[in-house]
Amino acid sequence: MKGKRVISSILVMVFLFLMVPGVRADNTSSASQGNRFTLPHGVFYEIYVRSFTDANGDGDGDLAGIVSKLDYLNDGHPHAGKDLEVDGIWLMPITKSPSYHKYDVVDYYQVDPQYGTLDDFRRLVHEAHKRGVKVIIDLVVNHTSNQHPWFVSASRDKNSPYRDYYIWADANTDIHEKGPWGQPVWHETFPGSGDYYYGLFWSGMPDLNYDNPRVREEIIKIGKFWLKQGVDGFRLDAAKHIYPDTQEAKNHEWWNQFRREMQKVKPNVYLVGEVWDAKERVAPYYGELVTLFNFDLSGRILQSLQQGQDAGIAALAAETGRMYADVNPRAIDAPFLTNHDQNRTMSVLNGDENKAKTAAAILLTLPGNPFLYYGEEIGMLGEKPDEYIREPFRWYPGHGPGQTTWEEPRFNTRPNAVSVQAQMHDPDSLLHWYRQWIRLRHQHPALMYGTLQPLSVKEPQVAAYQRVSRGEQLTVLHNLSDQTATVTVPADHRLRVVYAGPFDVQIRQNGPDQARVTLPAHTSALLK
Repeated sequence: MKGKRVISSILVMVFLFLMVPGVRADNTSSASQGNRFTLPHGVFYEIYVRSFTDANGDGDGDLAGIVSKLDYLNDGHPHAGKDLEVDGIWLMPITKSPSYHKYDVVDYYQVDPQYGTLDDFRRLVHEAHKRGVKVIIDLVVNHTSNQHPWFVSASRDKNSPYRDYYIWADANTDIHEKGPWGQPVWHETFPGSGDYYYGLFWSGMPDLNYDNPRVREEIIKIGKFWLKQGVDGFRLDAAKHIYPDTQEAKNHEWWNQFRREMQKVKPNVYLVGEVWDAKERVAPYYGELVTLFNFDLSGRILQSLQQGQDAGIAALAAETGRMYADVNPRAIDAPFLTNHDQNRTMSVLNGDENKAKTAAAILLTLPGNPFLYYGEEIGMLGEKPDEYIREPFRWYPGHGPGQTTWEEPRFNTRPNAVSVQAQMHDPDSLLHWYRQWIRLRHQHPALMYGTLQPLSVKEPQVAAYQRVSRGEQLTVLHNLSDQTATVTVPADHRLRVVYAGPFDVQIRQNGPDQARVTLPAHTSALLK
């Protein structure tokens, strides 16, 4: 039975580090031992399907619409300069669901009719793979919809074979228990029934019971089904909530089992987990998974840009990298700015395009697999509630072919709405900036695969670090402020500018092993 989910005891933390299944004394993990394949290193693009592109004219985005716009994401011609050159796409939930967001599933084997068919999905995967683009999908298995046939049967009949698929209160249960956000977690099936089930997020999402082997078998079967459709992996929603914090060792055991089973179908399956927590709580999951989102680093980047001073971006990136590698030497970080659960980057930065450009340059020069949220590359705005951080993607300032209209936008409206059309051929646009830094990432092994080494500079408004791989060493500088800054950096040779923008930088050699670099406001520079 699931109990309270907020645990902060140091003793529990120590226990988790010692007891995580898969963590070995020689600092290798079961995930790294089992993953004898080439892991993806590249930029991923998160898509809310309903908002992206509409192929059939009903106002809702669909899978066929994504196919029609794949060349915007990656046209399969490296360095052509017209596309984003992303390496992978993450589709938010696509399976049948009664809600607009589809994080409450009623059929795990069927594409929601609003988005198309299974054949449409297979075509999308095929066309993406032709362009060298990986496809991962959201796998929502902490809970189902309360309209899922399993739950409908379980809630109506205590003798149902699906009753034990869910978690039910007994005589000792505190049905007034609150969850980690102060929310009710025990819900009555019908008013007056006295029959209560556990649902962490809300009553419409009853949690599955992973102590039941049949539930585990069902979820493994679902995962294998989608791998056989050609998907490259999964984004694992609410990965830390399968069991409560008091039973976190079981969480790790489950994900270890799941990964092993998925590798039987696709040895190079890519699993990226959502563990929305501090780095100390995230790190143990690298014993089972290869990639996890770095929420700490996301917050640090945006905090630094808001205050115009480096809050320790490189130091945190290096620290988390070491921490993750101690658990799994093949760990791949997943840095990002914001996602579908957070206010959009441009809104967090108060609409300041220069700050948004700096945020992008930071993200795309960090180790790991950076994740972009659709619309981030054109500066879409959005603040909660959730519907307004998932507004229709702006292909045009107004209407045009493929534009979705399922929701009346609150933030991205005419006449000031940003759009792909307005930015596509503008060399000073945010879209062009994203394309440029993604291209630089692909051109430089140090950015793709190298380690990160923080640089200590006296100027608090500058974030400075080096990216180092075999045969290449790059110095990366970001002026986070609206004032010009001059910094001293190590240089045992004459540094040259690989790329700098939006403004030019000046470099002066300062003795045999140093250089003085002058950075205009909100300028990022890549030096070699």
